[in-house]
Amino acid sequence: MNQRPQPHDGARIRTLRRCYAGTWVLLGLCPPVIGGLNEPGAAKYWVSALSVVLALCYAVVEWFPRNPVLRPHTFLYVLVLGLGVISGLRGASATLFIATLPQFWIFAGRPRTAIAFSGLAAATAMAGAAAGQGRHAEFLTGNVVFTLVGCVASVLLGLGVRRVVEQSHERAHRLGVELEQAQLRLAEAHQRQGAADERERLAREIHDTLAQGFASIIVLAEAARAGLDTDPAESGRQLRSIEHTARENFAEARVLVGSAPQSGVVPGSVARTLRRTLDRFTEDTGLTISAELPDVECDQQTRIALLRCTQESLANVRKHASASTVGVVLAPLPYGVELEITDDGRGFVVEESRGFGLDGMRRRLAELGGELTVTSSIGDGTRVLAMVPTNGRV
Repeated sequence: MNQRPQPHDGARIRTLRRCYAGTWVLLGLCPPVIGGLNEPGAAKYWVSALSVVLALCYAVVEWFPRNPVLRPHTFLYVLVLGLGVISGLRGASATLFIATLPQFWIFAGRPRTAIAFSGLAAATAMAGAAAGQGRHAEFLTGNVVFTLVGCVASVLLGLGVRRVVEQSHERAHRLGVELEQAQLRLAEAHQRQGAADERERLAREIHDTLAQGFASIIVLAEAARAGLDTDPAESGRQLRSIEHTARENFAEARVLVGSAPQSGVVPGSVARTLRRTLDRFTEDTGLTISAELPDVECDQQTRIALLRCTQESLANVRKHASASTVGVVLAPLPYGVELEITDDGRGFVVEESRGFGLDGMRRRLAELGGELTVTSSIGDGTRVLAMVPTNGRV
């Protein structure tokens, strides 16, 4: 498996190749040139000229890899020929040969091609050195030994490095695949969580609006039916209240299906909004409500949360508390808004409550950074305290 190189990998490789180019020039090409400066004859000029030509050819292939004249394999043939000629002119070139060996692995492309060029260069260098030393020169010289050892070491090291690189690419590819799979699973989990959160939000909205409205309609309808014969005027009032509640439910239903503006709560003062809710509750139930509702500045989300908490608390009073009075206090605080709702009803054990309403209020307030505190005991009524921080929202 091959993995596409990353941009930072390409920059690192270019830096390494530039470092190698400087090393090759200093340790490979310069020693034959410097060593031949004091020798008589034209050989030293040929060595210098060939060294310059090889350096220029390397620069062309390295800096202009797409040039149409000097392709990498063509350069390797030139390099092999240059090694042979320099070896013949100097009589030895083991240092230049060893310094040049990495280029066969850099430009060959495939391991077999690199090994073939390395062997051909070794044979050419040894043949050139033998020709330069004359007919009676010994074959097994130090130059030959270093050339052979360098060639074998180059092959083993090149194969080892290539294997390490391939394994590294395979590991990187596997890690990339695992990362993609993990990202896909995470995206699916986020999608599932988003769907669950949306279902929970819809369930909370339905409970706080439609379900409460239908419960009110049922209670009013039962009362109106019971009073048709004895108190027609009260039954008529209850029927009008049913109609009003049904219209509110219809408006909330339109909000939930997306055909009306979000929230279903008309913008305005939170005190006026709560006052209308309390008046409707008093009209429907006949309970006494004492309210302290100063004009508090808060944003739409906070108004909706406080309204829903009020509606849920009043619905619980109607269904469960058997209370005679209800108190509602809205108070601005330096850090937020506080709403307290109390009743003198029968109370309950908070820890044993399993209703959806209290949990829904807690989650709604938690989304705004607020909290809900419910205090109650059997026979002592109930106190619901909702706190919403403003955090600069107005």
